Amino acid sequence: MDLKLKDKVVLVTGGTGGIGTAIVKAFLAEGAKVAFSSTRQEKIDALLPQLEAADGQVAGFVADMSKEEEIKNFVENAKAAFGTIDIVVPNAGYEGKAHPVQDMTLDLFEQTYMLNVFSVMLLMKYAAPTLIEKQSGAVVVVASAAAYEPTAGNSAYVSSKYAVAGLTKCVAMELGPVGVHVNYVCPGPVDTPMMLRIEKDFFGDSMTHEQAMEMLAGTYAMDKRYAKPEEVANAVLYLASEVSAHTAGMGMHVDSKVSAPN
Repeated sequence: MDLKLKDKVVLVTGGTGGIGTAIVKAFLAEGAKVAFSSTRQEKIDALLPQLEAADGQVAGFVADMSKEEEIKNFVENAKAAFGTIDIVVPNAGYEGKAHPVQDMTLDLFEQTYMLNVFSVMLLMKYAAPTLIEKQSGAVVVVASAAAYEPTAGNSAYVSSKYAVAGLTKCVAMELGPVGVHVNYVCPGPVDTPMMLRIEKDFFGDSMTHEQAMEMLAGTYAMDKRYAKPEEVANAVLYLASEVSAHTAGMGMHVDSKVSAPN
């Protein structure tokens, strides 16, 4: 199936992380042009040679997604580099820290919400005028299965994902009438360095990686494993393409389990 992504200009935040890198590679493989952000130049410099992209097909930009001005600059620099914007993928996020509510701090909540909710809103805010002018395009937010599944001791992260799901549905209603379809993906545990940090936060040294995966993925209806970053990236490709143009405000689960209705 031709997803018709060739030469589309795609913005991806957190492009040097596990899922982000898979998303960047997936769009490049479809012939798209990709502008991605990272927190450090050395991460960009390390990734670019791995991408084996054509000249002028990809560009990396240093941008702190906790700072509005840097988010705005990322959008403007990406548009200046490629001339337009067609697809926006707010992917950068933060797993937060696991604490019971009596030990939770406002600082931790603010940090988690800044990256998981506010940075998503700001990226869409600054990219939307171009999409509205073109009257076409797509936004695919990388959310989480946590948007529908509460977890004791993880209130900051889980509630931020509930919030970003609601945000995305609202924006889908706003931009849909001008031809921009907006959706989000909801991965369960994904085999990335972030997942290893989550395991450490919840289980400490009491479990091996294999034991933690068995506990967290053991109830899945299909494979008893974490998702691969590439599987999440494939879901993003589908929702970003014109193939899914009649789909709006949907959270696509990527977790190999029978999920409750949205």
